[in-house]
Amino acid sequence: MITFLTCLGLLIASYFTYARYLERQFGADPKAAVPSETLRDGVDYLPLPAWKAFLIQLLNIAGLGPIFGAILGAVFGPVAFLWITFGSIFIGAVQDYASGMISLKEGGVSFPEIVGKYMGQSVRQVMRGFTLFLMILVGAVFMVGPAGILEGFTGLSQSVWVWIILAYYLLATLLPIDKIIGRFYPIFGIALFAMALGILGVLLFGPYEVPNLSTASFDNFGANPRGVPIIPTLFITIACGAVSGFHATQSPMMARCVTNERQGKPVFFGAMISEGVIALIWAAIGMAFWGGTEGLSKALADFGDNAAGAVDLITHTTLGRVGAALALLGVVVAPITSGDTAFRCARLIAADFLHVEQKQLLKRLYISVPIFLVGVTISLLPFGVIWKYFAWANQVLAAICLWTVAVYLAVQRRQWMLAFLPATFMTFIVSFYILIAPEGLQIPYYTGLTIGSIVTAGITGAMAWYVRLAWQRRIAAADGFNNRL
Repeated sequence: MITFLTCLGLLIASYFTYARYLERQFGADPKAAVPSETLRDGVDYLPLPAWKAFLIQLLNIAGLGPIFGAILGAVFGPVAFLWITFGSIFIGAVQDYASGMISLKEGGVSFPEIVGKYMGQSVRQVMRGFTLFLMILVGAVFMVGPAGILEGFTGLSQSVWVWIILAYYLLATLLPIDKIIGRFYPIFGIALFAMALGILGVLLFGPYEVPNLSTASFDNFGANPRGVPIIPTLFITIACGAVSGFHATQSPMMARCVTNERQGKPVFFGAMISEGVIALIWAAIGMAFWGGTEGLSKALADFGDNAAGAVDLITHTTLGRVGAALALLGVVVAPITSGDTAFRCARLIAADFLHVEQKQLLKRLYISVPIFLVGVTISLLPFGVIWKYFAWANQVLAAICLWTVAVYLAVQRRQWMLAFLPATFMTFIVSFYILIAPEGLQIPYYTGLTIGSIVTAGITGAMAWYVRLAWQRRIAAADGFNNRL
């Protein structure tokens, strides 16, 4: 319990310490003009209260991650607490805050346009296609997953639920952000907190014992410890509860709605830390409920490695009928609220690079229909295949975002190492993982480790040169900077 409580305290303390440091580095100016006013269109650029923007951001980035990912990652033991804590503070919150603040200062532009401005036109084109496809992939994943769960609850076929969810997604994508998302997300956000606080109460005052970090904590107690090594698998398994590239695509959406640059701290940094807290609680109850990591591993094997069954049993046992209702929220509503904003984000990304204004409904429809057709096609693929490749691609996106932030900070003559070091770490993780993973190249572990280290060293060296050049030239118009490389 001491390790868990210490990590919980560090997460909360970071909001009052490290977040202030980031505010200074990014020059949060409460008097600066913001896109919600200067570009207000009543659809996507629309002022929202800070508390509402925070809860929407939390629901946008949460999905299944801080619950399912944390429980699956808990089989690695209390070392998962360390990754959730330090990953959330020094990697995830940096990425989320930076992507939101840069977008806020750049007129609310979408993530690929930010990357393109600071990494060059060629990277911009690649990121437009990659990010757009990833958003559609997320939408498809969070359409099929909840539909399958709802089939079990209601008896109505999964295909029928897919079409019902798809119809909702279309409305949420097309309507102004305050019509559906702005009205219902805050309610769901509060419920997500209520579920986490209920589980926290069970941990603190119930009959469960949360294991502490020890020398044995770095052993893998999973069903296949050799096939699923802690490094790098833990850092892919627990994504949304520590760092997730998907978040960087969502922050610009709320950058179009905040009314003050100082709101970046609660909306972007605060939402990521809140998600870290939720993930920490679920990882802890996952270990404690079954008497340790070995018990959790066996339970997940019984559930077919589907964390939904574990969540359902935990909430029913510890929170009763209220828990059953909250479990439904966690396994159905939370992913749906990430799926609809993924499709909405895809619309905004496409509209930005096609230069199609989105004030008129017909133009929003032109952009959205092809996106949804691709999403429906992807949804026909096996869910397990979609999810595996999404998990890896998601962390690749995080690495790219962090490299972009490092360049941005260098251009601004700020402390670029606060993004450079996390970017290096994430580059190593995604390189190493795809080399050894079953869905990757399946190279032997130590061979993959060697090759992954060499790849990381090469990319880090190239980016160090690039960042140094940005620092030396200090060109505010980064497009001009890139053109002169």
